[in-house]
Amino acid sequence: MRIVLPVARLVLALCGFMLLSSLLSPPVRADGGAPNLAYVAGTTSGINVIDIAQQRVTGALDVNGDPQTILLSVDGRLLYVTQPALKRVAVVATYTKKALCTAPYPGHPTLLTLDPGTNTLYAAGTDANVVEAIDPMTCTIRHTLTTSGPVEGIAVAIVGGSILGGNGNQLWVANALGLTIFDAAGKQLANIALGDGPRYLSIPPGPVAYVTTQQGSVDAVDLHSRRVFPRLLSGGSFGPMDFDETNGEVYVPDRQHNRVAVLAPLSPATSATPHEPLRVIAMPASPQSIAITSDGQFGFVAVKDGTVVMLDIPGRQAVNTFHVGGQPHFIITGLYPSSVSLTPQQATVLSIAENLSHYAAAGVVVIATIIVIVLNRRRTRRPQ
Repeated sequence: MRIVLPVARLVLALCGFMLLSSLLSPPVRADGGAPNLAYVAGTTSGINVIDIAQQRVTGALDVNGDPQTILLSVDGRLLYVTQPALKRVAVVATYTKKALCTAPYPGHPTLLTLDPGTNTLYAAGTDANVVEAIDPMTCTIRHTLTTSGPVEGIAVAIVGGSILGGNGNQLWVANALGLTIFDAAGKQLANIALGDGPRYLSIPPGPVAYVTTQQGSVDAVDLHSRRVFPRLLSGGSFGPMDFDETNGEVYVPDRQHNRVAVLAPLSPATSATPHEPLRVIAMPASPQSIAITSDGQFGFVAVKDGTVVMLDIPGRQAVNTFHVGGQPHFIITGLYPSSVSLTPQQATVLSIAENLSHYAAAGVVVIATIIVIVLNRRRTRRPQ
């Protein structure tokens, strides 16, 4: 008994430490290796990493094949990279910076978009009339979509019934003749003719898709009626866009005029379109691509002169410049701030997991306490 009781006390102390550690540990985060980071492709190193909080370049990813469009998974654990020189798409773990798998493409892939409802990665290239639907966890090809011409742009419209859209989301594909819309299963739903040659697509939350054209304009399309609002902007050369999730404003890199044009959100219910642009932000050289953080606080612009310009979005001004070299042509931001950028489903799952760990630790302590009490009672009842 003199041996059992000290052991029980040791177990109790250990369990108490486990409970205290569980309660004092930081919240579980779903950011994997990419919390508060921005990734820029086309740099001297291929892909550079910028720490948003520290406001400095912190590293690079050794990804060859002339990476073009890059995307992050919803939880930031995976980086999806087009490698047109190798005719494939790679999935890279952001924490280890190692490729997990690759998917072949019949042409030279330069375009990516992600459907969060079905967790499907779509890849396309401007030299093929094919869009591949890829399983981003295994790189297997789920199905292939054939378009009427080489693909110029792709984007997912989250129009399903759930928060992430589920199986109700739509894939919008731009080619020289117009826009083609597919459902999540790959069935063609509609064609929208656009004579100016649509190119890059951006679809913010809400009822409107935005598309740049090869003739130097930005058009809008009602997701439901498919009515076209032509030439919200014109007379420029526009790159890949992004949007502010907090207010619906759309940010358009104007490569010709060395500026970023900001569009006011369009309401299809009104007959008059807003006067655009709402405002412009001057750039030191030709802006190629832009990414806005999910909280609407910061923007990052990939500039052709080898820099990335950091924007204070509420302050409507540039606040920092990062030198990355090369000719940056695409940029994406991870979860920022990571503690508030989770989807409701992720937050719920993580909260449940964290609570279960706390309850488990507390349960172990209770059981250990009961054991100690029982052993003490037996000890006091045993005849001396």
